[in-house]
Amino acid sequence: MNTPETREKQAHCRQSTMDSPQAPFLLALVERTAFVGTWELRLPERSLRWSEQLARIHAAPPGYAPAAGREFDHFVEEHRQAMRDAVQACAEQGVAFDIEAQIVTFEGRRSWVRCVGQALRDREARIACVAGVLQEIAPPGYPDGTLLRHTVSMGGAMGSGEAFATIDRHGRITYVNEQAERLLGHTASELIGRSVWGRFRKRARLALEEQFRQALARNAPVELAEMDARMSHWLELRAYPFGAGLAVHLRDVTARHKAQEQLMLLQGSIARLNDIVIITEAGPFAHPGPRIVFVNEAFERRTGYTRDEVLGRTPRMLQGPNTQRAALDRIRAAMEQWERVRVDLINYTKAGESFWVDLDVSPVWDRERKLTHWVAVGRDITERKTAEEKIQYLAFYDPLTQLPNRQLLMERLQGALGASVREGALMFIDLDNFKVLNDTMGHHNGDLLLQQVARRLRSCVAKGDLVARLGGDEFVILLTDRDDKPIAAAQAAEAVSRRVLAALGEPYVLPGCLHHGTCSIGVTLFDGEGRPTMSELLKQADLAMYEAKLAGRNTVRFFDPGMQALASANAALASDLRLAWRDKALELEYQPQVGADGRMTGVEALLRWDHPRHGRLEPSRFVPTAEDTGLIVPIGHWVLQAACAQLAQWAKRPDRAHLCIAVNVSVRQFRHPDFVDEVTNAILKSGIEPRKLKLELTESLLADGIEVTIAKMGSLKGMGVTLSLDDFGIGYSALSYLKRLPLDQLKIDRGFVKDILTDANDAAIARTIVGLAHNLGLDVIAEGVETEAQREFLARLGCDQYQGYLFCEPLPIDRLEAFMDSLATARSTPEPSAAAK
Repeated sequence: MNTPETREKQAHCRQSTMDSPQAPFLLALVERTAFVGTWELRLPERSLRWSEQLARIHAAPPGYAPAAGREFDHFVEEHRQAMRDAVQACAEQGVAFDIEAQIVTFEGRRSWVRCVGQALRDREARIACVAGVLQEIAPPGYPDGTLLRHTVSMGGAMGSGEAFATIDRHGRITYVNEQAERLLGHTASELIGRSVWGRFRKRARLALEEQFRQALARNAPVELAEMDARMSHWLELRAYPFGAGLAVHLRDVTARHKAQEQLMLLQGSIARLNDIVIITEAGPFAHPGPRIVFVNEAFERRTGYTRDEVLGRTPRMLQGPNTQRAALDRIRAAMEQWERVRVDLINYTKAGESFWVDLDVSPVWDRERKLTHWVAVGRDITERKTAEEKIQYLAFYDPLTQLPNRQLLMERLQGALGASVREGALMFIDLDNFKVLNDTMGHHNGDLLLQQVARRLRSCVAKGDLVARLGGDEFVILLTDRDDKPIAAAQAAEAVSRRVLAALGEPYVLPGCLHHGTCSIGVTLFDGEGRPTMSELLKQADLAMYEAKLAGRNTVRFFDPGMQALASANAALASDLRLAWRDKALELEYQPQVGADGRMTGVEALLRWDHPRHGRLEPSRFVPTAEDTGLIVPIGHWVLQAACAQLAQWAKRPDRAHLCIAVNVSVRQFRHPDFVDEVTNAILKSGIEPRKLKLELTESLLADGIEVTIAKMGSLKGMGVTLSLDDFGIGYSALSYLKRLPLDQLKIDRGFVKDILTDANDAAIARTIVGLAHNLGLDVIAEGVETEAQREFLARLGCDQYQGYLFCEPLPIDRLEAFMDSLATARSTPEPSAAAK
């Protein structure tokens, strides 16, 4: 409306800001100087006017002002309503406001502003308009090197509680706050106009003056610490140049300086000790541990590291492959309780040489009983340990073969019969016709043969298993099931027996001849129930060995008739498996895998064998035999090629091209030197996308050789192959390793899915696996899903894919193709309309 009454209000509003001819010019100057823009909201038509500076603050074009109804669009959403309410209250009730809020400029930059508004009234005291200013709180326009910019960037140090002063270019103090007065021991009136150098001890004044002048000349900050003129406090100064001089922040660092002096005194006192001394920070106890702050000269001489190489690092750098885990655990436990601890520990020099130290680790406290440091004093006891080891070796090892002797065997066997071992096997090995060799070729050649036998036997067992020489040509192997190396005793003994028979059956190179020999093996098993004595076990193994002699030598016999039957059956199964592989009797079936929407995402390739006498055998029955015999490598290679060939066929069909195939990879196959090359060649030969091939790896790969495993997985991952960890949660899961594995997927074992609806533990494990996988950015698939209720429960947990008889049983490729065709037909057939129904 443009009524006379309205024009009068507008004129009155304009008059309030234009009382003199110079007012617009002065207002614009003030706006530019203070980074302030003005605005005016005219009533009652609510037309809005912005000043040029306000438009500039918003990075808007000159003359811009928001249209009616959009007055508050430039405020961020979370502040928009508050501004709208404030302006409304001002327009209706005359309530002035002063609000801090954020705006979004035309360039998309957020900026904090202070917005002030006030109502202006006409002659009848009616509100004619609302006018105000908007000021950027920390505008980007402050030029560098100004005191204003400095105080903005430092958070307003003048009022922050920190001692602060300014000095001019001649070093005279121009401003001090209350904190600086207290720190310097004088009032502002006593300090202002005086030289700042006079506040410090005499011998440092010239150096301070020079550093400050250089800072001004280079326009660069300077930081230093010096003692004050009263020689009672050390002050830290941080000075920043600005137009008129330097802005200086001061802090009392006397306590820190005294601590440094005490540490230097301590360093001088212990630097020349012959014992190794290491001082670390108080924490943290978790990885990576307390960091080293001091080492003495003895440390440098013994380890080969210089002080600069170790400061800031942790003592873990001295650990190596033979550093005892138990000793480290004792140290950690004591440190967590803030207690002293003493251990004998194996450390390593920079060159990789191991050495023993008698290590005494003690906490260091300050006057308030606060833990500040740890001091470790170590005495080199390598010579003593070497002497002890020699005595130990002579007592427990056979000097001819370097194998454990009867004494050590009996100690280990006694430990195996204790509660720490669940089951095990004792193998008695006797060389066939050794006496003939000794009598015909002499004892020297006999000794050489025994040494070669010892080396071959050691190569047949895993780390931690014991090979001992009883005497003469008799040897014993002790296999035990331990937490760090679980085994099935019967299967392990059978596998080791085969390796021993093969290894000792190879020719022996002796001086002047090539000797051929064999051995006979007797095996007895023991478990947690009704364990015999050590003597009884040795007799049982000895009797079984003589049974092997009676059977014609160069064979193995089990003392337990049941185990003998199992061994015979496994041998028969291995023979049948070789024939099946030769005759191409093994087959592949495929079980679909589906996503959350019920659509197929791929299949898992499953090995099948129809045994001529035993019928259909599950992989769990014959795959371990294939592993033991080495057949798993060619069989696995065949499965891999078949899967890639099938993927190549599906790639030609748009309705199948998205599918992937999961292939199970055994430990022995994965660890074959050529495995990565075989995968590469299969992918290149078939021309498939690498990500369509999913390799399902077992957790037993994590049992040992983890670094090699990670490296191989990295090569496969770099190639683009999808990697899944099969049967997660039932094997060697270690979270410390899991985060390092380049995986794409975790597979929940069917054992957890089977009772997931009735067993709270299984449900909790499944929930944990899903949460863990998603936190690590991994996909999750559950196998063995047989009911809709199981699928719905897993879906609520966040499971991504499913596999099981609920969706489809494993099928040969022709039936699988028909199954997928039926699914496509069902999806393409429209449902009847409501009218048709």
